[in-house]
Amino acid sequence: MTIALNATHDPKLRSWVASANEAGTDFPIQNLPFGRFRTAGSNEAFRIGVAIGDQVLDLKAAGLVDTDDMNALMSASVKDRQALRAAISAGLAEGSDKQAAWSKALLAQFKAEMTVPCRIGDYTDFYTGIHHATTIGKLFRPDQPLMPNYKWVPIGYHGRASSIGVSGQVFKRPQGQTKAPDAVEPSFGPSKRLDYELELGFLVGRGNALGEPIAIGDAEDHLFGVTLLNDWSARDLQAWEYQPLGPFLAKNFASTLSPWIVTMEALAPFRAKFERPAEDPQPLPYLDAPSNREAGALDITLEVLLQTAKMRAEGIAPARLTRGNTTEAAYWTAAQLITHHTVNGCNLQPGDLLGSGTLSGPTPDAAGSLMELTLGGKQQITLPNGEKRTFLEDGDTLVMRGYCERAGAVRIGLGEVSGTVAG
Repeated sequence: MTIALNATHDPKLRSWVASANEAGTDFPIQNLPFGRFRTAGSNEAFRIGVAIGDQVLDLKAAGLVDTDDMNALMSASVKDRQALRAAISAGLAEGSDKQAAWSKALLAQFKAEMTVPCRIGDYTDFYTGIHHATTIGKLFRPDQPLMPNYKWVPIGYHGRASSIGVSGQVFKRPQGQTKAPDAVEPSFGPSKRLDYELELGFLVGRGNALGEPIAIGDAEDHLFGVTLLNDWSARDLQAWEYQPLGPFLAKNFASTLSPWIVTMEALAPFRAKFERPAEDPQPLPYLDAPSNREAGALDITLEVLLQTAKMRAEGIAPARLTRGNTTEAAYWTAAQLITHHTVNGCNLQPGDLLGSGTLSGPTPDAAGSLMELTLGGKQQITLPNGEKRTFLEDGDTLVMRGYCERAGAVRIGLGEVSGTVAG
């Protein structure tokens, strides 16, 4: 299903929350992403909120929901989700009779403590970034960068949900086995090639019964929304462990999400055609549908920034490393990932997370990892203050941002996801 534009997308729509009308805000009234929050420093239960400008609207306090369970909200039908969005939009719009009451249900975002936006039961990480896969493949297999199955099947592996944290996550440098090319035996110690991976996270809404696959034409009915995801990676641990079963300790020590889920309804103005190069294999019939070809792709600009400990101490803002767009990066759509995940009868559940895999563009300035940007550590990058990096060092903070811009629509953002290597 492709969601049609409606009154909630009207570019002329303005909110009585003044900050939502400011140019460049991630959270205008046309966005309305969901998250879980509580007052910072309190022991309150986390509750469901919607970002509007620099505020959070408490949906329960506003009388819009009767639950604090985000997963229950996510499992609602598309019709019910759209009705809730319409009610939130109408109540936050200029001239609404809800302003007096709902003003009491607002909390400034800087006063809020955020947590992961929903309860994540399972996490599957895919490998949809063809430029990332090709560049990484060339480092290890110059004669065959892509494996024969890559253009036929969405490649994925099951990750670890327990170590997923929210933006602001601070984690210890992972330890494990590594093996130098000229060493007889592996050694044990901290990773020396710690990296980030720029990804989107697709969060499942309504699930499916075990044994009941989700058809490609119905797949987006089961997709609640999108968030930013940093899937941290220890490249030296990964190189030694990944054969024959794939990533393990190199990936499961930390993954970081933005606190906000931008809904598929909010993304409706920013859809794009899904087109394969004519010389490439076209998707098998179960992964193909007119709706997916017409508007299965998402048009999202993604940025990566780095702030070292020294930069932070000196008050220097994070420096941008790369900027790219998902339309150039992803070889498979979110609908195809959901359909392939369930084609064997696997049951998805509300809150399940599907990672896109690293979304790199075709040029180095759109790379989604340091592994690509430094050609496997062979080429240092120099930051504006003169510091150099091949991989992440202790005290480094990595920041990812995403936003959508298109003529005739109001810019919306995915917020920000940041994480810091503690050492």
